[in-house]
Amino acid sequence: MKQTVARVTIVVPDYDDGIAFYCGKLGFDLIEDTDLGSSKRWVLVRPKGAAETALLLARADGEKQRAAIGNQTGGRVGFFLFTDDFARDHAAMLAAGVEFREAPRHEAYGSVAVFADPFGNLWDLLQPAS
Repeated sequence: MKQTVARVTIVVPDYDDGIAFYCGKLGFDLIEDTDLGSSKRWVLVRPKGAAETALLLARADGEKQRAAIGNQTGGRVGFFLFTDDFARDHAAMLAAGVEFREAPRHEAYGSVAVFADPFGNLWDLLQPAS
Protein backbone atom coordinates (compact mmCIF):
# COMPACT_ATOMS: atom_id res chain seq x y z
CA MET A 1 0.00 0.00 0.00
CA LYS A 2 1.40 3.40 -0.96
CA GLN A 3 -0.65 6.39 0.08
CA THR A 4 0.49 9.80 1.18
CA VAL A 5 -1.46 12.56 2.89
CA ALA A 6 0.11 15.91 2.07
CA ARG A 7 0.14 19.39 3.61
CA VAL A 8 -2.23 18.74 6.47
CA THR A 9 -2.06 21.51 9.06
CA ILE A 10 -1.60 20.49 12.68
CA VAL A 11 -1.77 23.38 15.15
CA VAL A 12 0.71 22.94 17.98
CA PRO A 13 2.06 25.23 20.72
CA ASP A 14 5.60 23.93 20.18
CA TYR A 15 7.21 22.20 17.20
CA ASP A 16 9.37 19.89 19.29
CA ASP A 17 6.36 18.77 21.33
CA GLY A 18 4.45 18.04 18.13
CA ILE A 19 7.29 16.00 16.66
CA ALA A 20 7.80 14.26 20.00
CA PHE A 21 4.16 13.17 20.02
CA TYR A 22 4.25 11.62 16.56
CA CYS A 23 7.84 10.33 16.54
CA GLY A 24 8.28 9.71 20.27
CA LYS A 25 4.98 8.67 21.79
CA LEU A 26 3.54 7.11 18.63
CA GLY A 27 6.90 5.79 17.44
CA PHE A 28 6.69 7.09 13.87
CA ASP A 29 9.90 7.38 11.86
CA LEU A 30 10.88 10.98 11.07
CA ILE A 31 11.67 11.16 7.35
CA GLU A 32 11.99 14.92 6.87
CA ASP A 33 11.84 18.07 9.01
CA THR A 34 12.02 21.44 7.23
CA ASP A 35 11.43 24.93 8.62
CA LEU A 36 9.21 26.78 6.11
CA GLY A 37 9.24 30.09 7.97
CA SER A 38 6.05 32.03 8.82
CA SER A 39 5.53 29.81 11.90
CA LYS A 40 5.24 26.67 9.79
CA ARG A 41 7.28 23.49 9.69
CA TRP A 42 7.00 20.66 7.15
CA VAL A 43 7.37 17.21 8.70
CA LEU A 44 7.22 13.90 6.87
CA VAL A 45 6.71 10.85 9.06
CA ARG A 46 6.12 7.14 8.50
CA PRO A 47 4.09 5.08 10.97
CA LYS A 48 5.69 1.70 11.60
CA GLY A 49 4.82 -0.44 8.59
CA ALA A 50 2.34 2.12 7.24
CA ALA A 51 2.21 4.77 4.52
CA GLU A 52 4.15 8.02 4.70
CA THR A 53 2.22 10.93 6.14
CA ALA A 54 3.12 14.55 5.49
CA LEU A 55 2.27 17.03 8.24
CA LEU A 56 2.41 20.80 8.20
CA LEU A 57 2.97 21.92 11.79
CA ALA A 58 1.69 25.44 12.41
CA ARG A 59 2.70 27.12 15.65
CA ALA A 60 0.08 28.96 17.69
CA ASP A 61 -0.39 29.70 21.39
CA GLY A 62 -3.33 29.85 23.79
CA GLU A 63 -6.49 31.40 22.37
CA LYS A 64 -4.94 31.65 18.92
CA GLN A 65 -4.39 27.90 18.91
CA ARG A 66 -7.91 27.10 20.10
CA ALA A 67 -9.39 29.45 17.51
CA ALA A 68 -7.31 27.90 14.73
CA ILE A 69 -8.43 24.41 15.69
CA GLY A 70 -12.06 25.48 16.05
CA ASN A 71 -12.04 27.06 12.59
CA GLN A 72 -11.15 23.78 10.91
CA THR A 73 -14.37 21.91 10.18
CA GLY A 74 -15.87 22.41 13.61
CA GLY A 75 -12.79 21.16 15.46
CA ARG A 76 -12.14 18.16 13.23
CA VAL A 77 -9.16 18.44 10.93
CA GLY A 78 -9.03 16.44 7.72
CA PHE A 79 -6.11 14.20 8.58
CA PHE A 80 -6.08 10.44 8.10
CA LEU A 81 -3.31 8.22 9.42
CA PHE A 82 -3.34 5.47 6.81
CA THR A 83 -2.15 2.06 7.95
CA ASP A 84 -1.58 -1.34 6.40
CA ASP A 85 -2.47 -3.11 9.68
CA PHE A 86 -5.28 -1.41 11.56
CA ALA A 87 -5.41 -3.83 14.51
CA ARG A 88 -1.65 -3.63 15.09
CA ASP A 89 -1.46 0.18 14.96
CA HIS A 90 -4.62 0.71 16.99
CA ALA A 91 -3.27 -1.60 19.71
CA ALA A 92 0.16 0.08 19.63
CA MET A 93 -1.39 3.54 19.98
CA LEU A 94 -3.57 2.37 22.87
CA ALA A 95 -0.49 0.92 24.58
CA ALA A 96 1.24 4.30 24.12
CA GLY A 97 -1.60 5.99 25.98
CA VAL A 98 -3.31 7.57 22.99
CA GLU A 99 -6.88 8.57 23.76
CA PHE A 100 -9.41 7.26 21.25
CA ARG A 101 -12.66 9.19 21.12
CA GLU A 102 -14.52 6.39 19.38
CA ALA A 103 -14.31 2.62 19.37
CA PRO A 104 -13.11 1.25 16.02
CA ARG A 105 -15.89 0.91 13.50
CA HIS A 106 -16.21 -0.57 10.05
CA GLU A 107 -17.50 1.60 7.21
CA ALA A 108 -17.90 0.87 3.52
CA TYR A 109 -14.61 2.70 2.86
CA GLY A 110 -12.67 0.81 5.55
CA SER A 111 -11.96 0.56 9.29
CA VAL A 112 -11.63 3.77 11.27
CA ALA A 113 -11.09 5.01 14.82
CA VAL A 114 -10.91 8.64 15.93
CA PHE A 115 -8.22 9.77 18.35
CA ALA A 116 -7.20 13.08 19.89
CA ASP A 117 -3.68 14.45 19.98
CA PRO A 118 -2.42 16.48 22.98
CA PHE A 119 -2.98 19.74 21.09
CA GLY A 120 -6.74 19.47 20.68
CA ASN A 121 -6.86 18.07 17.14
CA LEU A 122 -8.94 15.02 16.26
CA TRP A 123 -7.62 12.54 13.72
CA ASP A 124 -8.69 9.33 12.00
CA LEU A 125 -6.69 6.11 12.03
CA LEU A 126 -7.87 4.56 8.79
CA GLN A 127 -7.37 1.32 6.94
CA PRO A 128 -9.06 1.68 3.55
CA ALA A 129 -11.28 -1.14 2.39
CA SER A 130 -9.46 -3.47 0.05
